[in-house]
Amino acid sequence: MRYPAARRLRASSEFARVREQGTSFPGKFVVVNVLAAEPGTPWRSGLITSRKVGNAVRRNLVRRRLREIIRAAPLLDGYWIVTIARWRATEASFIELRDDWMWAANRARLLQRP
Repeated sequence: MRYPAARRLRASSEFARVREQGTSFPGKFVVVNVLAAEPGTPWRSGLITSRKVGNAVRRNLVRRRLREIIRAAPLLDGYWIVTIARWRATEASFIELRDDWMWAANRARLLQRP
């Protein structure tokens, strides 16, 4: 399933705004930055994987995993989310990466409550 374009942060100014004005929630494999947007707007997300993560193959693997984790998560609307992969992310399995991202998102109060 495709990651919808309406749910992506694209411009570098949007990433910078989230990193400067938002709140950071670090985990072992990722750092989740969150900025509250206008209420009622859909959540939007972006990924940062620097060269410290590894070569292109490793970075793309981490990106694909994180996109799937974020897409499947029950997120609340009205937030902009920037996920930064740490260099350890390539060593993590999908389950470990998912658990770490969900833990950080839970701390940020991004997940819908059942």
